[in-house]
Amino acid sequence: MQASNFGETKQELMARLEAEHRALKARVQELESHLSLSPSEQLELARLKKLKLQTKDQLYALRRN
Repeated sequence: MQASNFGETKQELMARLEAEHRALKARVQELESHLSLSPSEQLELARLKKLKLQTKDQLYALRRN
């Protein structure tokens, strides 16, 4: 992964990914606070968890480099 994909510096990319991760985490927590979820909410929750993990993995990869 290169930080220049969007003309961003590494720090800008990390800041954007951290903000995205926080937003995903907030939405996951919101959905998990419901007593029950509709089928579409269950799909959304699964999708969000995958995106959250991908974002976290990208952050770790950037921090290693």
